[in-house]
Parts: sequence; C-alpha cells; structure tokens
Amino acid sequence: MRDQLSQERRQLPRVKVDKEYVFDGPKGKETLSELFDGRSQLIVYHFMFDPRWEAGCPHCSHVADSFNGIIRHLNQRDVTMVAVSQAPFGKLAAYKQRMGWNFKWVSSSETDFNLDYHVSFTPEELAKKKALYNFTLQNPDSPQREGVSVFYKDPTGRVFHTYSTYARGIDMFMVDYHYLDLVPKGRDEGKRGPFWVRRHDEYGR
Repeated sequence: MRDQLSQERRQLPRVKVDKEYVFDGPKGKETLSELFDGRSQLIVYHFMFDPRWEAGCPHCSHVADSFNGIIRHLNQRDVTMVAVSQAPFGKLAAYKQRMGWNFKWVSSSETDFNLDYHVSFTPEELAKKKALYNFTLQNPDSPQREGVSVFYKDPTGRVFHTYSTYARGIDMFMVDYHYLDLVPKGRDEGKRGPFWVRRHDEYGR
C-alpha cells in the first residue's frame, strides 16, 4: 500500500514556479533554481525558525537529526535537499554549528517563499487564528510551522512544485519514530504531541 501511495504521489500534477525567490546562505544569494546545485530534484525542509527566535524549533531540530546524515545518499539519486527558514542566515549558521549539522540551510527572510508555501503566517492571520496550513483553514498556533516541499527542474531549466506535506505528513522523515512504533510503549506522544522531545544537546538537563 505504501508503494502504491508513493506511485500516486509521483503522478500528482506539477505546478510551474514563475515567481523568483532569492535566498541567503553559505554561498551568498541564490535563487530557487540555483539551490538544485546541478541536480533535477530538490527537497526543501521548512524548518521553523522565526526571525525573533534565538534557536530553532526543538521538533524541527529532531527532524533535522534524521536527515542530516542522509543527504549524500540522496545526491546519488539526483536529489538535493536543503532546509529553509525565515530567520536571518547568521542565526541559522550559529545554530547549525551548535547542533553539529552539515546540511545546507538558507534564509528566506527577503522573499515571500515561506508565506507562499504556507509555513509562515502574518500578524493578521495569527490574530484571527485562521490561516491556510496543511491544505485547510485553521489556527496555525505559531508564526512558523513545519513542512516539506518538493521541486523538479526540467531539461530547459523550468522549475515545478510537485508536492508538499505538513504536520503529521512529515512523520516519515523522523527515523526514530519508526523504531519507536515497533516497541510496546510507542512514541509516548501524549495529547499535545511528543512532549519528551528536546534538542539533542538538551537531554539530561
């Protein structure tokens, strides 16, 4: 059933990306097209890191621990993977160093990218407690939310958005969850999700 679902996902319509997005990262300014880094497929992890925060979301940090070590394998299948956040690049770089990660992480602070892909929300939306998230109007509960978006670049250089998933849809990216699903006590999520999750350098405090 999982294989069938994956096949159906690959057959979803592709939506051409006509808007220009410019990100700030370790190479300076780069467009969405340049983030592909010579490959035809791009996975973007929408990492929750608001410009006003001093550290990234602990749950997104949990996800990042899972994908940090696999990107070299993805590269062999014509896939580039990056993280994108609204916080300025300086904050991202400092937090990345703290966490010991090596994946590419860029800032979307000067673009509408987060708003257009429905992972950041305006003060008006937060005040009304109503915004489009996870394909439905709901209270986003935070100025930033988690998600994954996938893009494809055709041989002519045109970029297409092929897929996005949010909320529980990103469970598949958390490797430890799949192990915890095998054991008797499971994930121990409680009513408000996995309350026990911390940044990996905060356990034991």
